[in-house]
Amino acid sequence: MDSQLFIRTLSSVLAQSAPLVFAGIGEAITEKAGVINLSLDGSILLSAMGGFAVAYVTGSATFGVIAAMIIGALVALIIAVASIELCQDQVAIGFVLSLLCTELSSFLGNPFVRKPGPSVPHLPIPVLSDIPVLGPLFFSHNLLIYASFALVFLAWFWMFRTQSGLRLQGIGERPEAAFARGINVNRMRYAYTILGGALVGAGGAAYSLSVKLGWSHRHTAGNGWIALAIVIFGGWHPVRVAFGAYLFGGLKSMGSILQRVVPSVPTQVFQTAPFALMLIALLLVTSEALDRVAAYLPPRIRRAVTHALRGSPPESLGTVFSRE
Repeated sequence: MDSQLFIRTLSSVLAQSAPLVFAGIGEAITEKAGVINLSLDGSILLSAMGGFAVAYVTGSATFGVIAAMIIGALVALIIAVASIELCQDQVAIGFVLSLLCTELSSFLGNPFVRKPGPSVPHLPIPVLSDIPVLGPLFFSHNLLIYASFALVFLAWFWMFRTQSGLRLQGIGERPEAAFARGINVNRMRYAYTILGGALVGAGGAAYSLSVKLGWSHRHTAGNGWIALAIVIFGGWHPVRVAFGAYLFGGLKSMGSILQRVVPSVPTQVFQTAPFALMLIALLLVTSEALDRVAAYLPPRIRRAVTHALRGSPPESLGTVFSRE
């Protein structure tokens, strides 16, 4: 592979991974607040359909992205009301919502199947896009892709460098202690669950208006479940979550390349390989295998490796907070 083809491939990986970056970081924010939104797969599908439908009807991709984010936020709001107000099981509600949104996307999206529509326009950044290597990689995309790059930094900065981010972590780890310090835990959980849902909706819009243009049944092909796995793989840290999204995108791209190099191998092998490899990576990161491998490293390096590759879920994840 020559250098130009390699750069174009990497650029394509960064662009096609944007939906997973949006969805993964959105879910990481929600779970940092102590709420599990298991509806991701259906929510992304419904958002992708709704975003494309609105863009098709209005002729504006901007309206489509806004509509998709509203849909994702509304689905997340249902999760928040069911768990915070009605004290229902978040996992069960999320799973049922995922199935419901999936069927709704097929039913409501039927008039828009395989119809050409608007997309987010390509927008290279002047001067910066001409920089060798970095230009094609980071500055020759559209606004949605740029937003996914910015989101990684903004989410990291918000979580770990601001007082509001520390409060976010507090309501997910020790909600009782946060409440004792005057923080309205449930109000913040509402806000962050809705925000996370809106980002999931942006991920849906990124599929139908940027990465995989148009709408078809099961358009996002189970990537909501992959986003959930990436959150665990990334240890609920936005930078590592983004890395997981790009890793999965790279595996899919590698599958496409190998399919051309080894045409005798059935195409289904390369189509399913990224999912299997991502599952293996997830198991390695979350199992004792990582500890066994790291045991052979010097103590200082061992601590750095385990800290970089492993994270723990918020202690109050999935629990209901009550003032009584």
